[in-house]
Amino acid sequence: MNIELRHLRTIMAIHAAGSVAQAAEQLHITQSALSHQIKAIRDQLGVDLFVKNTKPMRLSAEGLRFLRAAERILPEIDLLKAEFDNLQNGQAGRLHIAIECHACFEWLFPVLNLFRQDFPDVDIDIRPGLAFRALKALTEEEVDVVISSDPEDIPGVEFHQLFPYAPTFLAAKTNRLAEKDYVDAADFADQTLITYPVERTRLDIFSQLLIPAKIEPKLIRQVELTAVMLMLVGANKGVAVLPDWVIRSADIDGGLVTKPVTKNGLTRQLYAAVRRDEQTKPFMKRFIALGKQGQAHAKKQPLSP
Repeated sequence: MNIELRHLRTIMAIHAAGSVAQAAEQLHITQSALSHQIKAIRDQLGVDLFVKNTKPMRLSAEGLRFLRAAERILPEIDLLKAEFDNLQNGQAGRLHIAIECHACFEWLFPVLNLFRQDFPDVDIDIRPGLAFRALKALTEEEVDVVISSDPEDIPGVEFHQLFPYAPTFLAAKTNRLAEKDYVDAADFADQTLITYPVERTRLDIFSQLLIPAKIEPKLIRQVELTAVMLMLVGANKGVAVLPDWVIRSADIDGGLVTKPVTKNGLTRQLYAAVRRDEQTKPFMKRFIALGKQGQAHAKKQPLSP
């Protein structure tokens, strides 16, 4: 037995139209061709799907079972086809994201809310557990985008610039470093440095300043939330270095001061790494475009959690 989708559509059309002639017109085939299809279905099944000599044509008990199957199967096939069409034209797909920049959550969520308005059929997920091997996960297709400030030369991977930022020193006004015009590596030797709970090589203050200078802070305190970090700094329980856009978007009171890191300041660039063969998909291009304005979408953060 070899039942085809066109057979299912044929039975549905005849049942709805009540005659071969009208069904043939709806299906855009000749009446003769449709009659041959009915005979082929009958020969394969070994039963009559229509009650003989009735006008309008009426399905037999076996024909009704066939119709119910058609009513169940065809909508699923049509839905599947639509899904694949959307995948083909870039209107649907998967956008799983790994983040090497912990603070990026604060601009990423508003960006994703805007992205969903344009591409509601794209499956979005954030994979924080892959942060330590994000680029490897990208090449192995576990994720589709990596947010990083450390571009690498990886075959098949393109790093798209999102926006520049300046790692900025933050302290309480009562901290001794508040009077300085800028801070340098040696200034951290007697300070408690409050950071996000990530590997130090992925923190700008370490990779760009402290590790090259071989300076170790007196104490490192790891905090998950930016709001808690700001509260601790405001209470002079330590100092922090955060991207300038994080500080601008935070609700900082008059008890905190910001300073450049080094005399000339530090400048870093944030990137979205994607597989080269997927970067032209409409939804990927839209995500990157929104990401370029990411810092503008960052929401105000309260000083206390």
